[in-house]
Amino acid sequence: MNGPIDFLKAARSFRFAGVGIYNLFRYENNARIHLMACILVLMAGVFFDISSVEWTIIIIQIALVLAAEALNTSIEKLADLVMPDYHPVIKVVKDTAAAAVLILAISAVLVGLIIFVPKFLLLF
Repeated sequence: MNGPIDFLKAARSFRFAGVGIYNLFRYENNARIHLMACILVLMAGVFFDISSVEWTIIIIQIALVLAAEALNTSIEKLADLVMPDYHPVIKVVKDTAAAAVLILAISAVLVGLIIFVPKFLLLF
């Protein structure tokens, strides 16, 4: 370690990250869709009074999907800057990054079904 922690530098980093989160949800339609799904899942978690373990799993799934969406957006923006015109390799890069989001979203849906379907069925 080179010296004491620079808290001002750390605060600036958090501010930059906050701007990134704001921009993600302001400009990216798919991120807003994921955010709405997240809100619905959180409301369902409160309604069904899920356990601490279930909350932990849900929060991890939400974080994974949103982080993947942020990375996908970053990759797409960088790829568009580097190669504004169509390029087959850039297409593969962008499609693969989108696939990562889809894989995690499917995983999150499956986890949600495992947690919420039995609770929903108990209502009837």
